[in-house]
Amino acid sequence: MENILFQAQGSRGAGSGVFNAAAICIFLISIWFWAYRRKNCSVVGPKAWPLFGSALEMMHNFDHFHDWLLVYFRKTKTINITMPSSTYTYTVDPVLVEHILKTNFSNYPKGEAFYEKMEVLLGDGIFNSDGEIWKRQRKTASLEFSSKILRDFSTVVFRRHALQLGQIVSHSADTRKPIEMQDLFSRLTLDSICKVGFGVELGVLAPSLPNNPFAIAFDNVNVIVIMRFFDPFWKLKRLLNVGHEASLKRSAKEIDEFIYRVIDSRRSEIQASRAFEKSDQLKPDLLSRFIELGQDPANQINEKTLRDIVINFIIAGRDTTAVTLSWFIYMMTLHPDIADKVCEELKQLERSLESEGSLKNSTEGDQQTFNESLAKFAERLNYETLGRLTYLHAALTETLRLYPAVPEDPKGILADDVTPDGTQLKRGGLVVYVPYCMGRMEFIWGQDADQFKPERWLKDATFQAVSPFKFTAFQAGPRICLGKDSAYLQMKMTAALLCRFFSFKLVPGHQVKYRMSTILAMVHGLKVTVSKRI
Repeated sequence: MENILFQAQGSRGAGSGVFNAAAICIFLISIWFWAYRRKNCSVVGPKAWPLFGSALEMMHNFDHFHDWLLVYFRKTKTINITMPSSTYTYTVDPVLVEHILKTNFSNYPKGEAFYEKMEVLLGDGIFNSDGEIWKRQRKTASLEFSSKILRDFSTVVFRRHALQLGQIVSHSADTRKPIEMQDLFSRLTLDSICKVGFGVELGVLAPSLPNNPFAIAFDNVNVIVIMRFFDPFWKLKRLLNVGHEASLKRSAKEIDEFIYRVIDSRRSEIQASRAFEKSDQLKPDLLSRFIELGQDPANQINEKTLRDIVINFIIAGRDTTAVTLSWFIYMMTLHPDIADKVCEELKQLERSLESEGSLKNSTEGDQQTFNESLAKFAERLNYETLGRLTYLHAALTETLRLYPAVPEDPKGILADDVTPDGTQLKRGGLVVYVPYCMGRMEFIWGQDADQFKPERWLKDATFQAVSPFKFTAFQAGPRICLGKDSAYLQMKMTAALLCRFFSFKLVPGHQVKYRMSTILAMVHGLKVTVSKRI
């Protein structure tokens, strides 16, 4: 009996000891937690929690991520977001942007972290490479983009597809059925860029609006790949081939198979033309020109390089232009007075071309005559005539200020650095400038920063550019966008036809908001009704 009592007392003592130890641990953890939070309570920005950092708050606000950042940027120009494995520094400060994009450019490459996540899509292309690989591609691409041959070829392609789009929109106006403009713009730019990029007609802008496996796969990869930046388990999912990573793998395979088929076909065509001594008949698309450049071993252009060049060109010219045109038309629905000003400028151009004898006036009336007027106006839209459209250029630029196609741009950090404003950047982290938020900063654009106001870009009817470190829609410094002129060419070509001949209204109840992706696309598209301007 005594032994039993002794054992019971010993058991209670041991239990009490365990309880005391647990209480001490809880107390110490509470003290540590309190001290950790006290240390961070005065920091402007997402609050960091032990182990999780800011990841929980970030994921909670993921669907409106850029506007979530904007709330903090109203209070400070630069914030830190702590993740479980690293720290991301986000900024809207033009001084810091200039530092990372120009002054200390070599210290801020795309970086290994960005490369690893995006390699499945971008490969070693110009948007995903650094060092000598990037320099070599940049030098070669800059020569091609400055080529008059490419510009003239692009003008013809952009005009033809803009006219196709105009005819589809005209049919919608006649039937009074709503249309989804973002889908149409995506089809327009994909057809255009595939023709300019590698001479292939996908035909997704045909009146029947057919689906294309390559286009579907391309869209799928663009949406999924951005999840890698926020999913700490993406590598495990890739290894196990499950979830989004399994879908990503299938779509990436579809993209690669299509592009390699095109490369093989084009290479065979070039070899056949040489055999018949017709090398002077080389097609003007980029792929043909890069294949020719690859004949020189010094250029180091193999099949994989060609694939990466093509896919990066499509990324640069397809989605960015499509979403900008979508946001532009959305702005026109919200600001019909500005749409009228754009239309009036186009009418003035039309009258000017008529007085110069380069455009004959047409009668107004039935559907056939309307489409003829559309086609005749399109015939006179080229690089020079589009250059006269100052107000349209300003309206498109204002759209890019508020709705930049690439809403944020991350850079890796090679070595510890201190920026001009005293921000400490640690090796291995990421620094991200945010064009979406920069376009809404009052300290950059004034108290009307949130307003859509094309006039801010004009002085005495002349377009006034600003520092690319303030207006970052096309990047800045050594990586400034090579396709800027080409993008404006297609956007102005398309917008000129649409705004001259049509007016747009948002479908009642349709909600417009962005989707979290590498590109600022609309999650529900842009559904509008159309009426003709006679």
